[in-house]
This record gives sequence, structure tokens and C-alpha cells, in this order.
Amino acid sequence: MARPAAPGDETTAAKAVYCGRFAPSPTGPLHFGSLIAALGSYLDARVAGGKWLVRMEDLDRPREVPGAADAILRTLETCGFQWDGQVLRQSTRTRAYAQAIERLSEAGLVFPCACSRREIAASGRPGVDGPIYPGTCRRRPPPGTGARSLRLRTEQGNLLVRDRIQGELHQDLAREVGDFVLRRADGIHAYQLAVVVDDGFQGINQVVRGADLLTSTPRQLYLFRALRLLVPTYAHLPLVVDGAGRKLGKSHAAAPVDPDAPLPTLLRAWDFLGQKPFPEPPADLAEFWTQARSAWRMDRVPSRPSRSLPTG
Repeated sequence: MARPAAPGDETTAAKAVYCGRFAPSPTGPLHFGSLIAALGSYLDARVAGGKWLVRMEDLDRPREVPGAADAILRTLETCGFQWDGQVLRQSTRTRAYAQAIERLSEAGLVFPCACSRREIAASGRPGVDGPIYPGTCRRRPPPGTGARSLRLRTEQGNLLVRDRIQGELHQDLAREVGDFVLRRADGIHAYQLAVVVDDGFQGINQVVRGADLLTSTPRQLYLFRALRLLVPTYAHLPLVVDGAGRKLGKSHAAAPVDPDAPLPTLLRAWDFLGQKPFPEPPADLAEFWTQARSAWRMDRVPSRPSRSLPTG
């Protein structure tokens, strides 16, 4: 059975021209936590003289809020973000994900799984991202059951992620995550697969995003190697949390970014990312972006939030 490329075998992004991205999910309006990811990724790309792409991660259609994708793009424009090229929508990429699964299947890395979430929760050990898949269908689904999803075989061994902000992350996928889903029981391709295929397709070599996705990175690294795609460099920004330490996202009623008054929110985001105060408060958006591009420093970004923010 084929194995993913060993560490050091994959193509790396070390000498490539910077290409970053912002990839929101259209499950609601742009909120402050997402603005942090947009601002950090945008400035890091522009200061490096690179490209900044926008990708709409609208693969999970049941969770999509009608009109949210267009509203997010309008808010980005109102805030002064300027992206390169056309917005890529994951909903148009189903064939590419299917082809990636075909390649992985040919390498002997994919198997059908008949287990339900309830069954996995009942028999799986706790892991970094929920119950660890116990390997029930690794050889074949039990007699009398039908395949519900497709999973990727993982192998024991340490995976190392060197993050520009969070430092080193070590993870043994087989022990801490288990064989993970590539295509869900409802036929929707999983996030872990889609993000890797799309990053490879778009030539993304620098990923700047929220730290809630840090523990997903080893799975994506494993897939990059299995598909022999360029492996990006990662920087995971601190999460915006409320007073209870919960991620300040749509699930906790975070207020959307006000498109009618973007400057104060951008200044809050600048401060949250640990950047030095401007010598003179910018009078307008144009002045904000001029000063931000000249002053941005990734090495000032903290690994953890220095303060919590209210949800209301």
C-alpha cells in the first residue's frame, strides 16, 4: 500500500512568491473573529509583496445562510480589502474533490465506513477533535451494513507543524485523531480534503488563519503529502474569546462587522493582533491601510489573546 511522502519529500513553499488567502464560510455575516483572520492574512501578504485570494467555503450547503456569501464580500470591500483574481467557491469544485479521492484510493489509502457518529462516540477514545475513530471498518464494513462515508487511513508516527506564531505542534494522527472522513455520509466532501485540494489548486503557500484550526493542520499536512502537493507555511492567529473563554464566533452571538463604520473595528482588530499604536490616529480608511502596511509585523502577534471581548 502506498504511503504519504515522508517529511522532507514534499515540495515546500520556502522560496515561492507569497500567495495567501482568506476563506470564510457563508454561515452568517462577517464577524470580528473572521475580520481578525482577514486582516492578518491580508497585511502579511501585502507587506510581502504577494497575492491575497478570497475563497468562499460554501461546501456545506445545509449550513449556508442565503445571501451570506455576498454580504461577506460586500463587507470586505467596504473595509477596504482588495483581493486578487476571482473568488473561488467550493460549491463549484466537487469534481476536483472526487478526483483527489480517486488518487488516494488508487494508493490504497481510502476505505468505506458504515459507522454512525453515535457508534463512534460510544466506542471511540477522546481525541483532539472529538472521539477517535476505532477502526471498525478498516478492513471492510461489518456484514449487513452499508457504507456511509469514506475515510483516509492514517499511520502511526509523529507529524510536526512549525507555526510562525504558535511554535511547534506534534501530533500522531493514528493515536490522537484516527482515520478521518474524506466524504461524509450525506455525500458532502469533508473540509479537510477540500481545503487541501483548493490550496494546492490555487498555489497557496502561506496560510494565516485562526488558531481554532491549528489541530486540523496535521491532517491537512498528511493529505498534502499523500496527494504530493505543495505544503504551505502556517501562522495561526490568536482566537477572539469572550469573558468565559469561548471562541467569539457566530455560535456565541458575536456582533457582525458594521459596514457603515469599518474604521473603528479595524483599529480594534489592529490592536488585538498586538500591533503598535499608530503615531497619529488615521482619519479614514485610506490612511489606515497606508499606515498598516508600513507598520505590520507578524512577530508582534501574540500566540494567545491578551484580553477577552464581550459578546453583546
